Amino acid sequence: MYCPQCGHHNREVARFCGRCGASLLEPAEGETTMTFQPDVDAAETGQLDAVAEGPTLVVRLGAGRTGDHFAVNEGRTLIGRSPDSDVFLDDVTVSREHAALERRADGVHVIDLGSLNGTYVNRHRVEHAHLSDGDEVQIGKYRLTFIDNFVEG
Repeated sequence: MYCPQCGHHNREVARFCGRCGASLLEPAEGETTMTFQPDVDAAETGQLDAVAEGPTLVVRLGAGRTGDHFAVNEGRTLIGRSPDSDVFLDDVTVSREHAALERRADGVHVIDLGSLNGTYVNRHRVEHAHLSDGDEVQIGKYRLTFIDNFVEG
């Protein structure tokens, strides 16, 4: 099954795209699907958010935030329940300083910071892991997809 959003080839039984997190389920009959296409003038005047490029985490599941995405900054990106975190995940299943993403010469690494509930990559608990495009990162009840070269626009 191919994703209607990004074209990624997924397993036939998949409900969400493993690359971008888009729903692969067909809308039920009578259900209306609405889309938003910004007009060119708004994009040219800078009224839209900046285009995100580079390593990114996309929320696939958790607290109604599906589709939210977070750029992985140079150096260290902190993930946690603390409002000071770069990736703020507001739920008791997430530690205040849960994990960190580090951009290194060989790619992006996720490091658990001694969290109570652990950090999972592709459903395996890890203390440290090198991330590859399409990996699922689970932090508390949030499931995020790591996209190595995300481009939105």
